[in-house]
Formats: sequence, structure tokens, C-alpha cells
Amino acid sequence: MTITIKKIMLPAMLMLPELASATEINQANTAWVLTSTALVLFMTIPGLSLFYGGLVRSKNVLSVLMQCFAITCLVSMLWLVGVYSFIFADGGDLQQFIGGGSKIFLPDMTTQNLIGDIPESVYFMFQMTFAIITPALIVGGFAERMKFSAMMWFSGLWLIVVYMPICHWVWGGGWLADLGVKDFAGGIVIHVNAGVAALVAALVLGPRRGFPTTAMPPHNMTMVVTGAGMLWFGWFGFNGGSALTADGSAGMAIVVTHIAAAAGSLTWMTIEWLRFGKPSVLGIVTGMVAGLGTITPASGFVGPVGGLAIGIIAGVVCFLATQFIKRILKIDDSLDVFPVHGVGGCVGSILTGVFAAESFGGLGLGGVSMSEQVGVQALAVLATIVWSGLFSYILLKLINMSIGLRVNEDEEVQGLDIVLHEETGYHNL
Repeated sequence: MTITIKKIMLPAMLMLPELASATEINQANTAWVLTSTALVLFMTIPGLSLFYGGLVRSKNVLSVLMQCFAITCLVSMLWLVGVYSFIFADGGDLQQFIGGGSKIFLPDMTTQNLIGDIPESVYFMFQMTFAIITPALIVGGFAERMKFSAMMWFSGLWLIVVYMPICHWVWGGGWLADLGVKDFAGGIVIHVNAGVAALVAALVLGPRRGFPTTAMPPHNMTMVVTGAGMLWFGWFGFNGGSALTADGSAGMAIVVTHIAAAAGSLTWMTIEWLRFGKPSVLGIVTGMVAGLGTITPASGFVGPVGGLAIGIIAGVVCFLATQFIKRILKIDDSLDVFPVHGVGGCVGSILTGVFAAESFGGLGLGGVSMSEQVGVQALAVLATIVWSGLFSYILLKLINMSIGLRVNEDEEVQGLDIVLHEETGYHNL
């Protein structure tokens, strides 16, 4: 059976992929998804790496870069070995909960295997880049204190135990997909999922030595802004590429993505300006990330007005969440993964059920009421929070019992670059 985007009338990432019998490849769509694949990988290395690397202290910059790079390599191997298969292959009687093993090591993949009208190899790579950036985002929750070995074990096991089933539920034809959940490019699968895991990691590991009394400002804001710019640029592939077509759907996804990022930036900057007297560079780039993460689930379903509204809401809600987590609860989520990505993902996923309505310029709700769609979105968010939170906690506890999670106090003071990698980011320091 040939599956085409026009026939299914939904973004292909929301459907269970099947091998198409057609032999004709749409070269325009293939070229766009290939480009998007490169853009999404660019978001992790170097985008997220530089963004996170600049935010930590100079003695830990290499440790963050190393973690993002190593996660990229580890996830790529696990994706081939079986994670891709258990998300997107037919799961038979267990299809509601998990996929099957027929695509382990891609035994039957050829250049003629199609997902819709693009090669399955391209789809395989595109989805891999999403799987890579998700555990890399979690790094921000435990930055500057986790052992490298513990990070590797946690990232690999988390991909299998947490990311794989949730991704299948939403994008692989699982029970949430059957309920009609809308998650165009990963607000639930990626941002809520990673944000909750980062919060749990921060709680289990405990705060960095000196937090919250000792100031821990970013050591290199130039690096942060450079990484932020790469994230903004790469996000066009993240959201626009999720249409799997080189057409107006991808174009509109990019439009609303850009608008939301700009609105989130200006909103966060304005709040800081009014509250603290001066607009900060860190604030404007953090607002950008909040806008991008919040629009992600809605990007293929809403129009420009929805993008603007979601961006403004993201700037306000994520700013308040960051202040609440850090200043009131005093939780050391080092790089604000939960209040920015987790809270933003929750807000954006639920608002998708609102701003996708035609009355707000969206593409419509497919015959269900706004309250019904919001209910499905909220259920998916809740299921993700519970699954990610519970199993992230279990994995962290098991790793702590076996090899230990964090370095000792003396090693933390010295810095992870020297202690774990015998290297420094800056030889003159």
C-alpha cells in the first residue's frame, strides 16, 4: 500500500509508518527531509553543546561538550540495534504499547523502501536526530556533578525504557495516537519527556556544591548566544521537517516557529527589564528557547496568530516557572531544563488543542470539540509525566546503587574537565 501525505491528511510523524510498494521517490520531499535531518543534528552538535557549554562554569565546559557528543554516538548505535524497530515496526498484539522487532539492524532496508514518498533510510535518520537531542537535553538538569560513566548508562537505558515507549505511543501508532493526540514535532515526546527526567535527575543528585548561596553565572555568554542562534536555525528542520513534505505545511510550520521564538524572546526580555531594571542577553536567548519548545507540538496545526499567542504565553509561563523552581523550591536544575522545556512542552501541548481550532486560524480539530482535544492533550502530557518521572527515578536509583551517580565534593570543586577527562577548555586558566 502506498501511503502519501495527501491521503492520510495528517503529518506523517503522527502515523505508523509502513513500507510503500511504490518505486517512485518524491525528490523534493526527500531533499527537504535530508536537509532537515542535518539541521536537527546541527541542533545537538554544535548548537545545544555550545549553548549548554557556555552556561556552565569554565572548569566544566568540556564535560558538557563531551556528554552531548557521546550521547549522539550512543543513541545512534542503539537506534540501529533496535530502538527504531520497537518504535516504528508493527507490534502485533502489543501494538498499543510497543512496536515489534522486525526492523532490528534494518535487515530488509533497501533504497526502494519508502515511508510515504521518501526513502525509509531518510526517515530512519530523521527520527534518529530527534532521539539524539532528547537525552542530550536532560544533561542540563545534572550538569557539573554527574559521573561520565553514570551519564552514559542513564542516557542509554533512558532511551530504551522511557523514550522508546512514549515515542511509540504518540508517533508509532500506539494508544495515544489512537486517541488522536496532536504532537507535530515533539512537545510531548521530547520536551515534556526530557524536562521531567531532568527535574527528577536534579532532585535525585541534589544541588551543586554551593547552590543556592554561591553565584554560578555562565562562563561564556558569547558561546551561549552562538549556540542559541544555532538552535533557532536548526529548529526550522525540527518543526518544518516534521511535515515530511516540501510544501505549504512545512512553510507554515516554519512561520509559526519563527514567530513563537521571537515572541518568547521579547516577552522574557520585557519581563526582566521591568522587574530587574535591565534586559539581559541570557534572558532573551532563554525566552527564545522557551518559545521554540512551546510551539513545537503545535507547529503543524496552528496559524500565525496561534504562533504569536503561544510564544507570548511561553515567555511569561516559563519565566515564572524558572523563578519558582530556582528561587522558591530551590531545586538545582542547573540549566533550567524543566521550567523551559518541560513546562513549555506541557503548555504548548495543551494549547495545541485550543489554537489548532479554525476559529484561531488553525487547521481544525478533525471533527472533535476543543474540550475533547484539550482533554486528549492533557492525558498525553500526564501519561508522559508519570512514565518519565517514575522510570527516570528508578534508573537513577539503580545506577547510584551500582556505580554511583555523582563525583565527590573535592572532584566537583576541581571541575569535571580535569577529573573525568584530564583536559581543560582553556589552557590559560
